[in-house]
Amino acid sequence: MNTIQKPKIPKELPVLSFTEALQDDLIKEVVIENAVVSGKLDGLRAEKVIFRNTVFTDVSFRHMECTDVLFDKCDVSNADFSGSIIHRTAFQHSKLLGLNLADSAMRHVRFEDCLANYSSFSYSNMKHVRFDTCALTESEWNDAVLEYTDLDVCDLNGANFIGTSLFNMDISTCTFDHLHVSLEKLKGCRISPAHAVTFAEALGAIVT
Repeated sequence: MNTIQKPKIPKELPVLSFTEALQDDLIKEVVIENAVVSGKLDGLRAEKVIFRNTVFTDVSFRHMECTDVLFDKCDVSNADFSGSIIHRTAFQHSKLLGLNLADSAMRHVRFEDCLANYSSFSYSNMKHVRFDTCALTESEWNDAVLEYTDLDVCDLNGANFIGTSLFNMDISTCTFDHLHVSLEKLKGCRISPAHAVTFAEALGAIVT
């Protein structure tokens, strides 16, 4: 069983604005809620932070270091988190359309009930990561390393896994009409009988 460590966040934290909380590219032990965050903040470090009902607009958080952080009911659409290190972090009930997490390292990260269509995880390195009930249509996973990574009850229609090994992955509860994969990297991937038709057709078989 893939055990995901939860963010280790103190129960009582002060509620501050993003500007008040930011000190020398560090945000630590604070709750930021009902806020709008924008601008280029590459290299930001966030430790033991809760973002709740927060909208991230035109945000660049490239090479972010994110440890023990919760994004709850946030809109992080089209934000650039590429090249980031994300550890013990959860995204829940959030809008992540077009979120760029390419070339990131993720450890013990959970995405739950998120709208993440068109998001990018290409060239990322994931270990102990779980996606629960997420919309991931047209998402990008090119040449990613997915170790102990679960996709449960997710919409993967049109997702691109070219160059990515799906060995030991279980996508049997996910839905998709078509998926872009490297057929030689499908060995060991668990699928449903309905998915078998899709992959048979990709191999050139005629299903009657």
